[in-house]
Amino acid sequence: MPFTTPKFSDSELSDINEKLESAPTEDTVKWIDQTFGNTAAQMSSFGLEDQALFHIYWTVNPVARLMTLDTLRLPTETYSLFDQTKLRYGVDVEFFYPNMGTVTQMVKEKGNNLFYMGRANREFCCGARKVEPLGRALSGLDAWVTGLRRDQGMDRGSIDIVEWDATHSNYKINPLANWTFEQVQEFVKVNEIPYNELHDQGYPSLGCAPCTRAVEPGEDIRAGRWWWESDPNAKECGIHVVAPLEA
Repeated sequence: MPFTTPKFSDSELSDINEKLESAPTEDTVKWIDQTFGNTAAQMSSFGLEDQALFHIYWTVNPVARLMTLDTLRLPTETYSLFDQTKLRYGVDVEFFYPNMGTVTQMVKEKGNNLFYMGRANREFCCGARKVEPLGRALSGLDAWVTGLRRDQGMDRGSIDIVEWDATHSNYKINPLANWTFEQVQEFVKVNEIPYNELHDQGYPSLGCAPCTRAVEPGEDIRAGRWWWESDPNAKECGIHVVAPLEA
């Protein structure tokens, strides 16, 4: 069962982060495996950084757990990558889907493309298709592993490698926090890791098909996500927004 209180004190967590910040990423993944075993899993959107991270995770632990949220609105290329990844690593991907009753009611009341009609509607759709399934996925985990990087901007710019996730009462671990996008690209190329072909068509960040577009040269790497929203900081779906600890 997930922790009801943090396993590590603030000072212990600070020491862990200080040590891992300067360590090879493989050491971080080994620490995850040694500390949490199969109560940890990578939550992947199958983006470029997620593919790089799982390659490292699988190298350390050939039976590492891999989870994903299938919103039922993903690009065809993403579904193809699911199959390619399963073949390459022999992994039984754990899929989590939206509650179909919730989706049916949402579409009935607001339409199939409600997300184009205001930020509130977009966040409502993300809540149904991503946030709620994520909560179910993480309910049995002591730690979840992500491909978040600081150079992605927004609130991600200040993430630690290991963080207490008060929202889900477990640890959120970001082994690639101090990687750059260029490092990710090179690692995927050198190790011949399967990746989404949309990355070759100008998509640095991938999500649902109707909510993702290619970016122009010089644009921010998150500019293609929910591009119709004017606030450049409103580029999160809700799954990486962590609630603060209660006073």
